[in-house]
Amino acid sequence: MGWPYIGETFQLYSQNPNVFFASKVKKYGSIFKSHILGCPCVMISSPEEAKLVLVSKAHLFKPTFPASKERMLGKQAIFFQQGEYHTKLRKLVLTAFMPETIKNKILDIESIAVSLLQSWEGRLINTFQEMKTYTFNVALLFMFGRDEVLYREDLKRCYYILEKGYNSMPVNLPGTLFHKAMKARKDLAQILAKILKLRRQMKHDYSDLLGSLMDDEEGLDDEQIADNIIGVIFAARDTTASLITWILKFLAENPSVLHAVTEEQESIIKNKVERGEDRILSWADTKKMTITKRVIQESLRVASILSFTFREAVEDVEFNGYLIPKGWKVLPLFRNIHHCRDNFCDPEKFDPSRFEVAPKANAFMPFGSGTHSCPGNELAKLEILVLIHHLTTKFRWSLVGPQNDIQYEPFALPQNGLPIQLSLKR
Repeated sequence: MGWPYIGETFQLYSQNPNVFFASKVKKYGSIFKSHILGCPCVMISSPEEAKLVLVSKAHLFKPTFPASKERMLGKQAIFFQQGEYHTKLRKLVLTAFMPETIKNKILDIESIAVSLLQSWEGRLINTFQEMKTYTFNVALLFMFGRDEVLYREDLKRCYYILEKGYNSMPVNLPGTLFHKAMKARKDLAQILAKILKLRRQMKHDYSDLLGSLMDDEEGLDDEQIADNIIGVIFAARDTTASLITWILKFLAENPSVLHAVTEEQESIIKNKVERGEDRILSWADTKKMTITKRVIQESLRVASILSFTFREAVEDVEFNGYLIPKGWKVLPLFRNIHHCRDNFCDPEKFDPSRFEVAPKANAFMPFGSGTHSCPGNELAKLEILVLIHHLTTKFRWSLVGPQNDIQYEPFALPQNGLPIQLSLKR
């Protein structure tokens, strides 16, 4: 269980999570206990056991995070709920992120992607920081519609501070990362309060997520609305930005895969030109990106941006011969499942072709599983496809500096955020 209060938090977050998990599994088996972020927890590393927690016996394990994370994101946010309230929130969020909705925003996403890529030409950029800008702007589009430009910079400033303290020890003293993060969280709530007040004065109909949450028929108060907007933006930003960063690294290091993706994307343009169509991407075009989608899947598996998710035992639970005490956190280990040789052959190798065949049941869960799986996964995949289309057909890029190390804060990232040099194809 590690040190008092601190537990094994530093061991987990200061090294490759694969090393931490593998050493535990080797010593204790597929179920073991630990203590991280101030919480006693049970970690579960097999697909079958993860399904029990997330799906089959989900009623015994409520979604939760350590109290410090709940305070940062908002206790009324969708991530921490069960029952009727969760069902209502999930329906509202899915309405904003379902294919029928997002396919009408491809042009807006494309505009954001093209504008960002053009600003990179001839520059040395930090990929992760630039991708955070991209995913943040796309997330704001779906939260606030085209009004998002009015609030973009203030929201970006607060989120930057919030993410710095996200995995810090919850010591709320002046000067600490946690204290600064909680102040930024308060500022975010105040910005949302202003937006809500303005929208009520305007009395317009809005088709974005904020508009759905504000619907009088839903009966959500301002705190519930703010918690869910703030939480969803946080979830949509860094995870997707991390994934795109890894995709660019994997493509740069695997020329044959990059060539196949580029050919696929160029064939879409070629077919549109031959038919006399505009080059603007359509929903139908994204359905033709089979190889690119496999690259996304394999990047999700290898990088495993979310190493685990948090659940909490709602009562004392008998689980595969063990007693999990009420209130303990239970963590299905996605990263361990994705890197297990029993689930994937040569798991450390980047090989998108492995997804030509469906993986073993419950062995691939990049967006979670069950009723609490990520409701924004279709949007994440779409914004990646749009960016990769324009990146591979218009630009070349090369990695700058050594890229042998990985940093973990809070998500696994290539060294130094993956510096790259971008140039326009001639």
